[in-house]
Amino acid sequence: MTRLLAIAAAALTLAGPAFAGQPVALKAATYDADGIVTLGDLFEGAGAAARVPIASRTGASVALNALAVQAIARRAGLDWANAEGLKTIVVSGGAVGPAAAATAARGNVDVLTYARNIAAGEAIAPEDLVWGKAAVAPSDSPRDPDAMIGLTARRALRAGAAALARDVSAPQVVKAGEIITVTFEADGVALSLQGKALTAAGVGETLTVENTQSKKAIQALVTGPGQAVVGPAAGDLKAARSTRFATR
Repeated sequence: MTRLLAIAAAALTLAGPAFAGQPVALKAATYDADGIVTLGDLFEGAGAAARVPIASRTGASVALNALAVQAIARRAGLDWANAEGLKTIVVSGGAVGPAAAATAARGNVDVLTYARNIAAGEAIAPEDLVWGKAAVAPSDSPRDPDAMIGLTARRALRAGAAALARDVSAPQVVKAGEIITVTFEADGVALSLQGKALTAAGVGETLTVENTQSKKAIQALVTGPGQAVVGPAAGDLKAARSTRFATR
């Protein structure tokens, strides 16, 4: 896919733009029928630039970098503003026919779904997510694939099921039973202790740690492999993480 994107960009650079900033809009559902994704598969009103290839699709779907697509579209004379600030465009195999159009007209909405069965503990890859239709979007259904990509499945996930934020978690960097360093910082004072992780957790998640000396259990926020924090720093990190995901 990356090689085809590079070839398309190079060819358009040599040929020069065919149009002068023709405004286009990203289609609500992006599909390709033959394994070659073109500008016409992505944009409404692509005109003669509709045949310009963007990428190849070998699986059920392909995830494209939105900035790369925007650059190639610009070289083809198309102006896509990307007002939504998308980072990734997921293109599925198939075509949008009258039946699909009728379904959308009845008020169905686009939701991210799983392209294959995913085992618990597997990382979510871009090609594992495709857009599908549902009568109502679940409350924790992400609108940006980036909110899921790179995270690991908490449980077995079924192909075709709606993707949910609660299905995934950060990759585990601390294992249960592991000895980790817990740090406390406040008002210029820094303290650290060794503790035994009683649960596994990923970066940004809270786990229970047993003080190896006092045997008391405390709650700490994981910041990296073998590292966790308590106190004001943990609260600040939680607040920053909540804000980051809320703005996606």
